[in-house]
Amino acid sequence: MRQQIMAYFHAQVFMLLSFTRLWSLCRADVGDFTPCLQIFYNSWPPKGLTGSPICQRYNNLYRFATLYRRPRRSPWFSAYVFTPPTGKRPSACWKFEPQLANPSADGSMIPFPPGPVDQNVVESQAVELDYINSSFTRGHLNPSLHHSSHEDRLSTFTLTNAVPQKAGSNSGPWKTLEQTVNEALAAYCLGKAYIVTGILPYQEDEPWLKDHRVAVPEYLWSAYCCPNFSNNLPTELKETFPTYAAIGRNDRSSTEEIVPVNNTAEKQFRGYDVKRMALTTLEMYLRDRFKAVVSVFYEQCSGLE
Repeated sequence: MRQQIMAYFHAQVFMLLSFTRLWSLCRADVGDFTPCLQIFYNSWPPKGLTGSPICQRYNNLYRFATLYRRPRRSPWFSAYVFTPPTGKRPSACWKFEPQLANPSADGSMIPFPPGPVDQNVVESQAVELDYINSSFTRGHLNPSLHHSSHEDRLSTFTLTNAVPQKAGSNSGPWKTLEQTVNEALAAYCLGKAYIVTGILPYQEDEPWLKDHRVAVPEYLWSAYCCPNFSNNLPTELKETFPTYAAIGRNDRSSTEEIVPVNNTAEKQFRGYDVKRMALTTLEMYLRDRFKAVVSVFYEQCSGLE
């Protein structure tokens, strides 16, 4: 009898511990990067910015990570591991993060419903109505283009991974940058490539969507880290490994101290230029804009993992 009681007790303890681990895992999807540290180079998330960490989970797997800024209803950055794309770009099915609205909700992103959206979701994050009839596209920070798995590509279509981006940037110079990075990493990165893409806010008079609903960034930035790369780099790429970065304009009227304007560009893309630069230069601009020391990669992506 005693053995039966002890066996029952141990079974209950095991179930409780299992439930606790599962509950902790779901709770950690928002507020803690611990469950998805493998997404970052050397398991080291960028330092210097404050927000709500999200381990972006889709179909019960962590796909990428986002530092979300709740008051802005948009992200500071998204981080992911690059894999060369395969297949066609998935059809957009935009999703939201339920745990931003309810801390006890399941941590997997889910599609927006066809009808009205729960008010707790509306208050906690951007929704599709914020972008409808605006002059901005939903600009991916983690782009579908940088993933091979169909499910990884689908997971990028969440508004916690999007910022208001002008079409001239999204379909012009910024798209060209994403394609250029894709080609360089696919051809010459021999191991994992880690990418972090984020935004620079306006210094003042910041524009918003829908009556102060979603903050619009002045610039987008991106940086990659490929610690193990080919020795046969072409001359024009020698300075771009193991790491390189870029900043892109999201406002034609911005001044040119950070990114100059190419006045010979096609009219629809003019003023949305992208400037490529060393990681140290990007971090200088991040420090100046955020008034904080921002470090994107552990020891600036030096050495093998």
